Amino acid sequence: MKTLSIVTPCYNEEGNIAVLIGRVRELMAQLPAYDFEHIFIDNCSTDRTLLLLKQFAAEDRRIKIIVNARNFGHIRSPYYALLQAQGDAVISLVADLQDPPDLILEFVRHWEAGHKVVVGIKTRSRESWWMYRLRGLYYRMIKRVADVELLEQFTGFGLYDRKIMDVLRGLREPYPYFRGLISDVGYDIQRVEYTQPERHHGKTKNGFFSLFDIAMLGFTSYSKVPLRLATLVGFFTAGLSLVVGMGYLIAKLLFWNTFTAGVAPVMVGIFFLGSVQLIFMGIVGEYVGAVFTYVQNRPLIIEKERINF
Repeated sequence: MKTLSIVTPCYNEEGNIAVLIGRVRELMAQLPAYDFEHIFIDNCSTDRTLLLLKQFAAEDRRIKIIVNARNFGHIRSPYYALLQAQGDAVISLVADLQDPPDLILEFVRHWEAGHKVVVGIKTRSRESWWMYRLRGLYYRMIKRVADVELLEQFTGFGLYDRKIMDVLRGLREPYPYFRGLISDVGYDIQRVEYTQPERHHGKTKNGFFSLFDIAMLGFTSYSKVPLRLATLVGFFTAGLSLVVGMGYLIAKLLFWNTFTAGVAPVMVGIFFLGSVQLIFMGIVGEYVGAVFTYVQNRPLIIEKERINF
């Protein structure tokens, strides 16, 4: 009997846990040829999430829990849980039900047809219109500059064969961009389109800075274009400054008594060049920070407790 590993990261999801577990059980009942394990990794929740998980785990040994020693963030914790799964296929499924659990059946069908990677692609979303459009703009932008062909509107929701997971375990990524790693592995990817529903309960934990962190991680992991753009813009602004400076010099020589440059052009030029320098210093800093993270080579997370493993 093949085993499916369903992996769910959670942080303060007490209102969603019972519904999610119930939906997964119903779906797996429709797949009697498969055994399954449902792995939850709790990122140091401050509500009743862990208490509820322990109650379910006491009743059903297929529910397994990894408890983090502290909050290790929204990137390291989910990836670590995926690496702990030992099933023949691993399914990533968020706790807030914005990844429709019903797609598990379709994922398995494509997997049995021979696809090693089956992913969910959002074609529509019931979240705010401007946020969906902003995400789409980001995906199109990074797709154009990335070294590999990245998937648009892909959040990590999907099914991954054991062979794929074995490859990821060998990479030893300390701060992984999972969405890029799936494309980088090189296997053919089967896409399943879906409409993302609204969050079932509570508010999203991915604020602006979390989303910005993911966005910059994508750029620094799979593109050198920002660094090269910094060099090109530097050459362009230097040339533009030289041309403007020569223009002012010629104008002053030709119209010595009537032409007054004033301090405005100088101040505008200083602020413009200063802002350009700060922007690209930030970009370089992102790359340096990424290198620093790899050099540190710290573990993805530190476990506090394991249940039902």
